[in-house]
Amino acid sequence: MLLHIENLLDAATVAHMRAKLDAAEWVDGRETVGPQGAQVKRNQQLSDASPLRAELGREVLAACVRHPEFHAATLPVKILPPRFNRYAGGGTYGEHIDGAVMALPDGSQLRSDIACTVFLTDPESYDGGELIVDDTYGEHEVKLPAGDAIVYPAASLHRVEPVTRGARVAAFFWIQSLVREEAQRRTLLQLDTAIRTLSASGADAAAVKQLTGVYHNLLRGWSET
Repeated sequence: MLLHIENLLDAATVAHMRAKLDAAEWVDGRETVGPQGAQVKRNQQLSDASPLRAELGREVLAACVRHPEFHAATLPVKILPPRFNRYAGGGTYGEHIDGAVMALPDGSQLRSDIACTVFLTDPESYDGGELIVDDTYGEHEVKLPAGDAIVYPAASLHRVEPVTRGARVAAFFWIQSLVREEAQRRTLLQLDTAIRTLSASGADAAAVKQLTGVYHNLLRGWSET
């Protein structure tokens, strides 16, 4: 399931982040991948040790907490602190699948169920840089407005097309969900969306309550803590 989340970050937050990132010191993006990924990755990142990465990462996570659609789609139990990357001058990231298990700063581990990219650059300001995600329904091309996010299964084969003009800047991170199976997460999201729509429309309260019970009973059966 690919889900476009609009306005995860508002315009003021994006502008604030971009001002800091435009003045940042970037390092080779291959710093954070293994030998196979290093063969196809050509971009820049903030160093994992960068205080700016930690500062802006907290802002991204705070926005995620406030956004009901993000929570409904991902049901997060653990989130890797966001990283930030920059593609320019032909920068690209060839086809790859993300690592299944990642280390968290506290020494624990995260199972990468879901990947998230938050775009921080207006699409008109650069050429190329499309995120291409390949799933059972074919390839999907993603290039979103600044402040918007895409969430998709981390098991998907994906790539970033070369940036031939300007620069593409984004935040990216991974989520371990309470619900491991993608199909079950999709069902829960559909239920949650229906419940919120019915509640807002003033639908029969008893029916909404019953549907909410179905949602929580499914979540109870499918969740792993």
